[in-house]
Amino acid sequence: MAEADPASDRRDDPGAGVSITVFFPCHNEQDNVSRVTQQAVTTLETLQADYEVLIVDDGSRDATGRIADEIAAGNPRVRVIHHRRNLGYGAALQSGFRAATRELVFYTDGDGQFDIGEMPALLPLLADYDIVSCYRMQRQDNLLRKINGWLWTRVIRLAFSLKIRDVDCAFKLYRRALFDDITMESTGALIDTEILARAQRKGYRITQRGVHHYPRTAGQQTGANLRVILRALRELWQLRRRILSEA
Repeated sequence: MAEADPASDRRDDPGAGVSITVFFPCHNEQDNVSRVTQQAVTTLETLQADYEVLIVDDGSRDATGRIADEIAAGNPRVRVIHHRRNLGYGAALQSGFRAATRELVFYTDGDGQFDIGEMPALLPLLADYDIVSCYRMQRQDNLLRKINGWLWTRVIRLAFSLKIRDVDCAFKLYRRALFDDITMESTGALIDTEILARAQRKGYRITQRGVHHYPRTAGQQTGANLRVILRALRELWQLRRRILSEA
């Protein structure tokens, strides 16, 4: 009986051997960071990927940074990026994208509301696209956050002609090289819009897929307060003027 060829098995798996950076921003996520990191490592080991995991500690005031350092000390594939103070969600994503060293880069939030195990199904899509921007199926947030998200997405679609169902869904996969080609300026909630709008304007191909969304089981949400929303609206129109004025 002929023996199975392990290399052949990997060729049948479009995710096998992929070169990928997975990262997640964390701000006061001491109760989630270990679980989310372990889920990422388990998923990537199953893929037999050439991978790294980055934890971006955005000025956490709890034990997030210490726990992240302990995780990294026990696993050479895990690195921690520390912001000495809280710089904002966009700044945390910028740090992750700029520190990524693999061919692909995937991010999700450190709050554990997504299943990183759904990421491998996105990998084959990069045969034809440069970005996979996911949308939340049955979003597990309170009514106010759902309404804010729906209105925000409609504003973004109008401002940038972006046909994206869920702009701020924190489950996205990119070709890392595009971050060498686009500018990132937003340090707050506008970061996802900026990346997608600039990428679309430069001709990068974007596709969308649905992913499951789960209730937050620890920590507190911070993105829906009025100050953050007003800041994002002001920055939105400033960003629109800049992008439309670029050649």
